[in-house]
Amino acid sequence: MNNYELMVIFTPVLSEEDFKAAQSKFLDMITSNGGEVVSTNPWGLKSLAYPIQKKTTAIYWVAEFKGQSDFNEKLKIQLLRDEQVLRHMVTRLDKYAIEYNYKKRSGLPTGNEKAVEA
Repeated sequence: MNNYELMVIFTPVLSEEDFKAAQSKFLDMITSNGGEVVSTNPWGLKSLAYPIQKKTTAIYWVAEFKGQSDFNEKLKIQLLRDEQVLRHMVTRLDKYAIEYNYKKRSGLPTGNEKAVEA
């Protein structure tokens, strides 16, 4: 099984309940196809760099999961069919990205912190 990171940009008009339902729909899809959800991180409402479908803000959501490589095509089809999804991206994580994400979740130093001047 490979490690992946899924970033989804949802339409900003979703209510909190709709946003949670959309998250659980994709998480259930991952687990029902033999995958394992490692972590999720809802970023919330953010400004877009450029308008998408005449919207200047969107709700961001990131999920890290383990799964088979053939599952990504099924996930992509479901993301494209969903009208609440403006954009999505699935990225395969290498061992360094997995280690970095683990350290970030655990609160350990990642090496990217700024040095504190004395």
